[in-house]
Amino acid sequence: MLGQSERDRPAPLRRLPSILGRAAAGAAALLVCVMIVSPGVLFGRDSDRLDGQLTGQLQELGFTGRVESTLTRRLGRPIDKPLASIGRLLWFDTITGLNGDNTCAGCHSPTNGFGDSQAIAIGIDNNGVVGRDRRGPRNMRRAPMVLDTAFFPSLMWNGRFSSSSGDPFDNSAGFIFPPPEGRSLSSEPHLLVAQAFIPPTERTEVAGFSFAGDNDGIRAEVMRRLNAAPAYRRLFARVFPAVRDGGPISYEMFARALAEFEFTLTFADAPIDRYARGDLAAMNTEEKRGALLFFGNAGCVSCHGVSGNSNEMFTDFKEHAIAVPQLVPQLTNNQFDGVGGNEDFGREDFTGEATDRYAFRTPSLRNVAVEAAYMHDGAFTSLAAAIRHHLNARASLLDYDPHPQHLPPDLTGPIGPRAPLLAALDPLLASRIFTASEFDDLVTFVRDALLDPRATPINLRKLVPAELPSGNQTLSFEFGTTRHAPSTAPRR
Repeated sequence: MLGQSERDRPAPLRRLPSILGRAAAGAAALLVCVMIVSPGVLFGRDSDRLDGQLTGQLQELGFTGRVESTLTRRLGRPIDKPLASIGRLLWFDTITGLNGDNTCAGCHSPTNGFGDSQAIAIGIDNNGVVGRDRRGPRNMRRAPMVLDTAFFPSLMWNGRFSSSSGDPFDNSAGFIFPPPEGRSLSSEPHLLVAQAFIPPTERTEVAGFSFAGDNDGIRAEVMRRLNAAPAYRRLFARVFPAVRDGGPISYEMFARALAEFEFTLTFADAPIDRYARGDLAAMNTEEKRGALLFFGNAGCVSCHGVSGNSNEMFTDFKEHAIAVPQLVPQLTNNQFDGVGGNEDFGREDFTGEATDRYAFRTPSLRNVAVEAAYMHDGAFTSLAAAIRHHLNARASLLDYDPHPQHLPPDLTGPIGPRAPLLAALDPLLASRIFTASEFDDLVTFVRDALLDPRATPINLRKLVPAELPSGNQTLSFEFGTTRHAPSTAPRR
């Protein structure tokens, strides 16, 4: 700016020499230069007013920015690091899936915040790659992100795993699962421990269709394979005296290990949290303006809540029908709903209630910047597009074209019927109009102010094991443009 010609200089600076003189013009030019280079900076009263409004909103909502620090207290103990370490190894090991080609990390990948690398998940019969180049038959929905799920009282897109008390740390009222488990897992100490009983039994995710047994039979076979791995027996023996004394690794131990690893994936120290704790410089001006919209006129917080049982997770943990375009894979190993086999009835599949049709659980917005796609079926591959859908869901659905979303070719065919989605649209999604700058501020807040740096791929790639106790090969993870395939030597 200071070296530019008079012709290129902004109009205010061209007038200054005749008014203030050359020296004053230079000083004023420097001031305007700083303001132009840093348009997100406010000074004095404007900055104070913005902070006053935002801190007031957060206090009214009861948002403390301290939820992560409550984990140990709510567990009633510190995280068991040796057990969590075993859970991390299991997370990446195909020994847990009877089909032998997928594991937790295949769909809940460190490349994307332990969420899905795909718009719609690819489970069994995949090509061994996790990332953009993953191939295989698709499931019905995308795998939800695992980060911060220690604080989730309901899990999955249709909320079919939940704590009746509304508290995942409290099993006193029981945990609810679909049949055949029902309430049988209610004795488990945390909802995540109970949930860990389910994934190995899912046919299209990891189990495959060759094994003839029921859910208990599948679990027993997984345990048989795990107990046949001497390195795993040595690891479990360090934590569980019963194994050290020669007893078998039980499924309960297996489930506890997976859940313990998930507890370590609590990343809730984003700029918004630091701001709420008093660091007013943790967020820039655009993020603060976006936060005021989010918590205020935009109405986002009515569903993406932070109060009470929301546990500051930016979700109400309830199901809503928001007219998301329904993608239909060309190749799938799932049975879709509807007469045309091209719909997903959402929560109705669990409750059997027609009023729950097309309703899906509100996702947490924490760390969404690292997601590969958005909504239950990945219909939108940019955060801006997903947010824009909420501003006018009806128009968004009617105008939807999968091609501009840069989806894989097998997801760009005809979508499911629009009319029934519009008929079920939640009235909470009333049309809203924002200026371009307001919309940009809102996107900036959700993208940047809710992101904990620990959730980025550059940090999470460190969690991919260098080797696995089973001796199995690790899946190949695509971090950016490179694939991360650790050493496959068995642990000695």
